[in-house]
Amino acid sequence: MKLLETIQYPADLRRLAVEQLPQVCQELRDYIIHELANHPGHLASSLGVVELTVALHYVFDTPQDRIVWDVGHQAYGHKILTGRRERFHTNRQLGGLKPFPSPEESEYDTCTCGHASNSISIALGMAVATRQRGENRHVVAVIGDGSMTGGLAFEGLNNAASTPNDMLIILNDNDMSIDHSVGGMGEYLHKLHTSSTYNHLRDKAAQTLYHWHVLNDDRKGRVLRFNNAVKSLLTHQRNMFEGLNIRYFGPEDGHDVVELVKTLQRIKNMKGPKMLHIHTIKGKGFKPAEMDATIWHAPGKFDPNTGERIKPATDQPLPPRFQDVFGETILEMAKEDKRIVGVTPAMPTGCSLCIMQREMPDRTFDVGIAEGHAVTFSAGMAKEGMVPFCNIYSSFSQRAYDNIIHDVAISHLHVVLCLDRAGLVGEDGPTHHGAFDLAFLRPIPGLTIASPMDEKELRRLMYTAAQAQQGPFVIRYPRGRGVLTDWRCPLETVPIGHGRKLKDGDGNTAILTIGPVGNMAAEAIQESGLDVAHYDMRFLKPLDEEILNEVGRKFSRIITIEDGSIEGGLGSAVLEWMADHGYKPEVIRLGLPDKFVEHGTPQELYKIVGMDKDSIMSLL
Repeated sequence: MKLLETIQYPADLRRLAVEQLPQVCQELRDYIIHELANHPGHLASSLGVVELTVALHYVFDTPQDRIVWDVGHQAYGHKILTGRRERFHTNRQLGGLKPFPSPEESEYDTCTCGHASNSISIALGMAVATRQRGENRHVVAVIGDGSMTGGLAFEGLNNAASTPNDMLIILNDNDMSIDHSVGGMGEYLHKLHTSSTYNHLRDKAAQTLYHWHVLNDDRKGRVLRFNNAVKSLLTHQRNMFEGLNIRYFGPEDGHDVVELVKTLQRIKNMKGPKMLHIHTIKGKGFKPAEMDATIWHAPGKFDPNTGERIKPATDQPLPPRFQDVFGETILEMAKEDKRIVGVTPAMPTGCSLCIMQREMPDRTFDVGIAEGHAVTFSAGMAKEGMVPFCNIYSSFSQRAYDNIIHDVAISHLHVVLCLDRAGLVGEDGPTHHGAFDLAFLRPIPGLTIASPMDEKELRRLMYTAAQAQQGPFVIRYPRGRGVLTDWRCPLETVPIGHGRKLKDGDGNTAILTIGPVGNMAAEAIQESGLDVAHYDMRFLKPLDEEILNEVGRKFSRIITIEDGSIEGGLGSAVLEWMADHGYKPEVIRLGLPDKFVEHGTPQELYKIVGMDKDSIMSLL
């Protein structure tokens, strides 16, 4: 029997001898590879932390002890070792295991984690609460070097340095987020794990103090500061973490599970905040993923033996992905307009800004996992006459809300916010659905908010946004492919605040849509054969008042459809406008319900929330 088959929970793992752990790691890595070959998910991240995952559950008494995973891309090994191996094949499927750790799914999942950089803050809160309640519990935060580029991580570090706690931070350094890590933090960590003089002195000092029992002494703070000062003098550098009085250990080989266990056992009971810096390889153990971790972050189906990615066979040309239309179009515009620059928080491949980055590296900026900074950085460039296209996933833009208001909108700065992954994104679930942008952006004065129905409309809206005289301009579009194979069209402006009448109607019903969901509405109208009018509003703000007046006068029944929260979006705006102007039609709103929508394929989810073609037809 394989060792992995004997492990249902971490308690089973802890009954093994430490010498057996390398075999467990190999079996766990093979299991992840073969499962994800047929049931796609986040591959490279989870392969990179197999040894760390095994070591953590071997040393710490989970779930009594808490492990806080940052983002959760890397938590598949954790799921398999914590009672979910037999159900792991359902991961990311409707009704199956959740795509990211969730306390609703398992007591071993300490918190919801789908967005980066929050682990240190959450773990610090847990550690402080443990101390306040007098409980005996270890708390560990696992954060990658990519997530360390986020401001929240530094806020947590700063607070951890001054708040009494015994938290352990594991810094998993693989020089990657999804794309390669960028910025000064990555360069700093590289220097740390390549400084042989520093590492030798640090290891020798730590081992000596440990054997002398000095590290557990009440005078630890003074001893640690003195030790840091000596090391700084000898190496002519100061470790920033030790400068914050956070004990630093490492860098260590993150793929040597036996040594990781020894190190964790040695430091786990030390008092005060501490950091273990490990160096890992994203995609470890699967050569294609090691060679190109970005492609193998979430590769879809593949052959586990050859590494060949399996793509659906089709005889027909496929429409492009909306993100690729964005990437091709911004490059086309930037060649003609030197004011245009591209900005993204750590997602050049995910949003296809990499297309412009390859040809114009000096005009594209990957700022790391720092959405708020991306917006404010864009504001600074706009102030000096540039036209920044700041591309952020819709759900991640939630982190930049104050920056949009305070740094862009109040000053009427010409920043173009392109919100990718708007609406239901599918298998990534509630942490990634772009459900709220229409509702939370609509109240902000001075914003123009638009959503294209197809790829040509996206190109026109991008060009319109670039040519706008001033003020922030928001364009939101979904994940995945559009509907047009012949999508290239001349770049021309559309009148801001004007929609389109797609189909006239002499019945009593008009459908108002915004964004690509309008294509489903058009199919429903065509198949029904009913005399229903259809308007593509195109803009949420400003609303097309000519269309609303026409609809208010002519139709007694209005159906609004939007791929966003039903509370506060297009439907709410139409209701408000009708009430303010004395119209009293029946208004039926379709949108995402007032709850968090779980994971599944987009087709499954649209049916569940009542926005698929059949649901629309049933209302006509």
